Amino acid sequence: MKNLLQDQVAVITGGNVGIGKAIALKLAEEGAKVAILGTNAETGNATSEEIKQNYPSSQAKFYAVDVSKTNAVDETLKKIQEDFGQVDILVNNAGITADQLLMKMSEEEWDKVLDVNLKSCYNTCRAVVRAMMKAKKGKIINVSSVVGLMGNAGQANYAASKAGMIGFTKALAKELAPRQILVNCVAPGFIQTKMTDKLNEAQKESILKGIPLGRMGDPVDIAYTVWFLASPLSNYMTGQVMTVDGGLVM
Repeated sequence: MKNLLQDQVAVITGGNVGIGKAIALKLAEEGAKVAILGTNAETGNATSEEIKQNYPSSQAKFYAVDVSKTNAVDETLKKIQEDFGQVDILVNNAGITADQLLMKMSEEEWDKVLDVNLKSCYNTCRAVVRAMMKAKKGKIINVSSVVGLMGNAGQANYAASKAGMIGFTKALAKELAPRQILVNCVAPGFIQTKMTDKLNEAQKESILKGIPLGRMGDPVDIAYTVWFLASPLSNYMTGQVMTVDGGLVM
């Protein structure tokens, strides 16, 4: 069976570690040429090399960029189009946390999380959408979080950014549907990454009690969902939010 993403160009923000890395590896496995965006050159270049070693027929390259900076994103996407050609798939996965109770949260902590998590979607989508509209095709997948659906104490900034991504996804899906560009959202639950590794045992135990499947997810669980949304298998889906959370939000 031919790879479903053969020779398509996929841009993945935050694609150097964790969920983003799993997505990059899966899309490359399915034949996509992968452009990884991030700020850590060491992990970014390591991921691109891993892709090229595991999937010799694929192409991968890391681009160092702060996705919260509009001009920097514009320049980077132009470079990617020069290197790879038309962008077929955009995955907005970049995300950070700066957890704090609102009464103690600094303006900097608020702004940074909103800029990296939400403004980055504006930056990247705006940079690719004109070419996608001209081509009358494209897939945009935004990686939000169940926290954007249910909230979480001490994460007002993170929850606002992730809920904003969901609203952004639905609005953009309606804008771009006439040009056959599909925009969908994945809302992961608690996934085993460096971010959740920071939780203490009591916190982990409390979280697991709320998950019907009784365990945290794996980055690959999200990667398979993103692959599905990027592939022709989802060609009649747009504006949707797919929760991958072990049943946490029902």
